Amino acid sequence: MFGGASDTSRRIAEADSVAVIGLGRFGSSLALELMAGGTEVLGIDADEEIVQALNGELTQVVRADSTKSEVLKQLAVDEFDRVVVAIGSDITASILTCSVLLGMKIPVIWAKAVTEQHAVILEQLGVHHVIRPEAEMGRRVAHLVRGAALDYIEIEKGYAIVKTAPPARLHGVPLGQTALRKELGVTVAAFKRPGEEWRNADAETVLGPGDTVLIVGPTRKAEGFAQLR
Repeated sequence: MFGGASDTSRRIAEADSVAVIGLGRFGSSLALELMAGGTEVLGIDADEEIVQALNGELTQVVRADSTKSEVLKQLAVDEFDRVVVAIGSDITASILTCSVLLGMKIPVIWAKAVTEQHAVILEQLGVHHVIRPEAEMGRRVAHLVRGAALDYIEIEKGYAIVKTAPPARLHGVPLGQTALRKELGVTVAAFKRPGEEWRNADAETVLGPGDTVLIVGPTRKAEGFAQLR
């Protein structure tokens, strides 16, 4: 059915690349970012217009029904080590596709969930990594709006990295003398001076006005640090 497409897919799989199934806004953005970083991508979508729009942008892009095991095998998807299921508009198709991939023993499967119930089902199926981009971005923006953080990344629930400016109390004092971890429960992991690159912080690091730091610790404590002046 797919002829040469299967041979191309097999070559991509051998290059330790990624198959992205579902090329809507999230899936196409992910696939293009992977390509920009030097990772080859096999893109699959059921919509011919989307496939045509991405033709030439990805290593290979194919219109196919990802809920059918025989179709994915013809595209050599079973030979990929990493597959992302980014289907968002059809929850049933997302679940069926993940089920087929799990049956193929794909080593690592990432899947987008659009609702909490969808996420629960994917986790129960055994999908290795379930993500909710909209919910995660909403939480991130909420943290940025609430405090003085310049950026925020939640590593796991209740633990985060926060980018912020160091409070005046830390200026001119080696970090090892501040008792920062004991008093505030956070650690300065890295720092950046104006016009310079990021560097790892240690006990001898001395911060000053204009510096930027990355704080690691429990979410509430890291946010509390960002609000210090």
